[in-house]
Amino acid sequence: MQEKKYKFDTLSVHAGEKVEKTGTIAPPIYQSVAYPYYSAEYAAKLFRYEIEGYMYGRMDNPTNAMFEERIAALEKGEKAIGTSSGMSAEFLTCIHLLEQGDNFVTAGKIYGGTNQLFSVTLPKMGFKPKFVYEPEKLENWENEIDDNTKFLYLETPSNPNLFIGDITRVAKLAHEHEIPLIVDNTVASPALQQPLNLGADIVVHSATKYLSGNSTCISGVIVGKSDFINGIREKEYRNIGPSISPFNSWLLLLGMETLSLRMEKHSKNALAIAEFLQEHSKIVSVNYPGLKSHPQHELAKKQMKGYSGLLSFVTKGELEDAKNVLNSFQLIIHTGHLGTTKTLATHPAFTTHQQLSQQEREEIGIPDTMIRMSVGIEDIEDLIEDLDQALTKIK
Repeated sequence: MQEKKYKFDTLSVHAGEKVEKTGTIAPPIYQSVAYPYYSAEYAAKLFRYEIEGYMYGRMDNPTNAMFEERIAALEKGEKAIGTSSGMSAEFLTCIHLLEQGDNFVTAGKIYGGTNQLFSVTLPKMGFKPKFVYEPEKLENWENEIDDNTKFLYLETPSNPNLFIGDITRVAKLAHEHEIPLIVDNTVASPALQQPLNLGADIVVHSATKYLSGNSTCISGVIVGKSDFINGIREKEYRNIGPSISPFNSWLLLLGMETLSLRMEKHSKNALAIAEFLQEHSKIVSVNYPGLKSHPQHELAKKQMKGYSGLLSFVTKGELEDAKNVLNSFQLIIHTGHLGTTKTLATHPAFTTHQQLSQQEREEIGIPDTMIRMSVGIEDIEDLIEDLDQALTKIK
């Protein structure tokens, strides 16, 4: 299959599937940890990465390769590498680019787990993060860059406050300083946003979310230039071993076949809920880039094809009122996940971002009365009815 000539939805279904080799319609699962070598010379060349082939399950696998080829095609990247989780994708990317004493600049508005990786784990290894807490201002990024800065990091849309970063402008700044821009594209997915086409150099995903779409597998992926991905595979990936399982790659291949359809419905439902909440008497504010009131709405409209299914809102009242809302949902599921067909809600201040101090949460705009909602593909009237009855619990 000559993948370059096909459009996105066709690639979502076909990219990476070697139908002419497998003789199947569905992708096969190669549940094997090792592969026969054709000769001693062949094995030696494999282990020196002089030829393509399958060496050992920790480094490579045919089912994994299918997933990697498909996501690379969808993100318009040269190559990809699947990982055991989104966090391992971030970790591998960072340590491949950094040496002891180096620093990197990141938006402060990022997922709580990423914040902890950057602020707690990486400093133990001699790497220094520099957080930009008003990332909409390009000068704030530039002020943090110095000779030891090795990359810029942007999560857009951000979780849970839905900040939209200007990928093109931040990428231009990175390239002026001859460093790469990494973009976490988890919330948008390549169906709605392709950061590499906007100037980014590396894309990471928690593939657990929208790429999977049904909450069945923990996984991650890194997409970028061939040299970069090959470098990770030959060094950190091989040495540390955070490989994706073949079964999870298979689940992702199946999930990605419906990616565009799902993202369209997620976006449509989320916009309807955001508009409902914006007019509700028990709501202080709503964060959703599809709303005209969102501070980066025009930017989101420019660089995204849709606004995805994630939103957050701040309730009136006190902390207990927000808790009562979460405890009163009947259809909406209270859990710390996003990007699945079912609608989910959680309390960021005390789940995904509970490791941050009160002051740190306030700096990035996460008050105690914020609720994050990942809107699914159910009937919108049922979702709004459940949300409305739960909001009546606010005094």
